[in-house]
Amino acid sequence: MLSTRAVSSLSRNVFARPFANASRAYAAAPAAEQKSKSDEEGLSSLKSTLNKAVAASKVFATYSQDQVDKIFRAAAEAANAARLPLAKMAVEETRMGVVEDKVIKNHFASEFVYSQYKNTKTCGLIAHDPISGYSKFAEPMGVIAGIIPTTNPTSTAIFKTLLALKTRNALVICPHPRAAKCTIAAAKVVLDAAVAAGAPADIITWIDSPSSLVSGALMKAPEVSLVLATGGPGMVRAAYS
Repeated sequence: MLSTRAVSSLSRNVFARPFANASRAYAAAPAAEQKSKSDEEGLSSLKSTLNKAVAASKVFATYSQDQVDKIFRAAAEAANAARLPLAKMAVEETRMGVVEDKVIKNHFASEFVYSQYKNTKTCGLIAHDPISGYSKFAEPMGVIAGIIPTTNPTSTAIFKTLLALKTRNALVICPHPRAAKCTIAAAKVVLDAAVAAGAPADIITWIDSPSSLVSGALMKAPEVSLVLATGGPGMVRAAYS
């Protein structure tokens, strides 16, 4: 997947630490699990979603640093502006946490992430040493699978979408089944702002009817170059397998 050229620390290293302790409810599907009708529909739509993500990633890979930074800022500002309604949605849907805490997390995931990486170069040549002749280039990975937990669904969706945009990657989100509505709402806020700023229409996509079977299929899909996962031990083991 990677060329002999070096890839920036953000394009690679920021995704090297994707695992955090979260809900234990996201366990890998047993091998003998029977496919339900919703699973069949989910697997069918997953292929279409991945095809769209691949196409969008190829277009996004041609964007300049200025274009990417404009999109990154617009998306972060939109997510931060929606921090309160998204926090309310998360508490109402998951029955976990308190609104005030989730507002802070949404704020951190948007404004603080933006402030941390706004000046980071992530496109093309990002460093050059004329003495040694060494050059460092940043290249996108392609399509990233983003697994979102039920404990912090909106803030996790926000920072993963923003990091994908900053590094010119497409992101396919699989929400936790008990937090699907608020997770998708957060992703849509970021996507709408990104597209308005010039991003490809399908640069952020999601699974509408998530399940353990569909999330497993997403993580193992050949179109996916990287898994950016947050969840409990069962899900983490599935992500590593």
